[in-house]
Amino acid sequence: MTGRTETGTGHGADRSAPLVRVRGVTKGFGGVAALKDVDLDLYPGEIHALMGMNGAGKSTLVQVLSGVHQADGGSIGVDGHDRSGLTVRKARHLGIAFVPQRRELVMGLSVAENIMLGDLPRRGGFVSRPQMLSRAREALAGLGIEIDVRRTAGELTVAEQTMVEVAREVRRGGRVLILDEPTACLGAEAAGRIRTLVRRLRDEGVAVVYISHYIDEVLGLADRVTVLRDGRVVRSAPADGFDAGELVRAMAGRDVVSHRPERPAPADEIGLAIRGLTHGRSIRDFTAQVRKGEVVAVLGPAGDAQSYLFDLLSGRRRPLSGELHVDATPVPMGRVPASLGSGLRCVTGDRRALGLVPGLSVDENLMLADDRFHRRRLHRRGELARRSAARRKDYGVVTLGGDPPVGSLSGGNQQKVLLAKWLETAPTACFLEDPTNGVDVAAVADIHTLIDALAARGVAVLLASSSAEEAMRLADRILVVRAGRTVAEYDTTAITRDELVATALGGAPQ
Repeated sequence: MTGRTETGTGHGADRSAPLVRVRGVTKGFGGVAALKDVDLDLYPGEIHALMGMNGAGKSTLVQVLSGVHQADGGSIGVDGHDRSGLTVRKARHLGIAFVPQRRELVMGLSVAENIMLGDLPRRGGFVSRPQMLSRAREALAGLGIEIDVRRTAGELTVAEQTMVEVAREVRRGGRVLILDEPTACLGAEAAGRIRTLVRRLRDEGVAVVYISHYIDEVLGLADRVTVLRDGRVVRSAPADGFDAGELVRAMAGRDVVSHRPERPAPADEIGLAIRGLTHGRSIRDFTAQVRKGEVVAVLGPAGDAQSYLFDLLSGRRRPLSGELHVDATPVPMGRVPASLGSGLRCVTGDRRALGLVPGLSVDENLMLADDRFHRRRLHRRGELARRSAARRKDYGVVTLGGDPPVGSLSGGNQQKVLLAKWLETAPTACFLEDPTNGVDVAAVADIHTLIDALAARGVAVLLASSSAEEAMRLADRILVVRAGRTVAEYDTTAITRDELVATALGGAPQ
């Protein structure tokens, strides 16, 4: 443990006393309990990881802390005073800030404007641009962040956007920062920059609540870990009191192991063929052949060539050159109907923006790609519920009750809905973009099982991933890409995980 017995610097807080004390908090929705008698202490100068499976209650707890929801029972104390019944405004006034996984910057405004939004300095009735730029630079420099404040937010990398949001909240007086999956979808270097920032916040006396599904990251970063399961705290202890296996068991209530099962040997026929695919510098002369029943992984740093394959293969964008064949039939590129009509199913890695319709219900999203229900415009609710029930069961989709909006589900359940939506439409070939991004270890194991079953059915599966472990677990062959080009191809039985990582990070192919 660090920083628990000294008087804090940074915000001048006493690090021996909790800044926030939660006692016996409960919260339910529609008669279903999401939080049950939760206790939590947050200390200045401490990184406190909040862990749990999707649906364990993490999101509800941080929404109660940040004033989005009010608790049904229990108490919340801040600075030793009862602050139960927090609203968003009250929470912000007390210095409790939430930085969500989905960035909340105004992308068309500059970094300086985003940092100073709501507190723009004025002179003579007009915004003083020199003062705005100066104060924004000070906010970034105070956290060791080097970003040109004149750039627009939309030009920044995901990691830089996160840093700007953190700097904005600290400048507004944030003393408790809740960070939700801040390193999701980031490569190793960018994730390292975020972790460095988080340590800086701790050293400045900020109480950091850190939510992540990356167990190794949490154990290497956090001072304390609290595990939620089914809405209850099942364990809260210093991070050095856990190992990876113990943490998984605490989260899941059981051992979770994802072993690759025996799959039928791939057929000789090619189910998916890509030849000479080029799109500027993003993808250069990319070629891949996937046999029916085979899983081929495209592995590279986050943001590299594999990040552009969804748009190109789905038909959302037209490449500069290249050919696509599904089941030996040429498919016109740059046309979504042609891609769908070929039997190719492309599952996006951005389930919120491109994969699901958050305002529609779970059942509507499950059946949205089914032609029968598309023609009937989903009006027959009884038949919709009956047919979607089988998909809920087969894909392990869990809801708190009824048929809620899909946007209310945990990340793992949303991902299962997205997979069921497309994989139950009789695909010939599939492209899966980071199918386990932002989901917990149990959901990862479930999704891996679904992909195994897909290949066993004879579907040609192309998998884009930034995880060497996932590629080794699922794929028969792995294509390593760097700077838009394929630099190596491996049979997974002929390479170790360490050799694969070394190649992906820039080493010479083994």
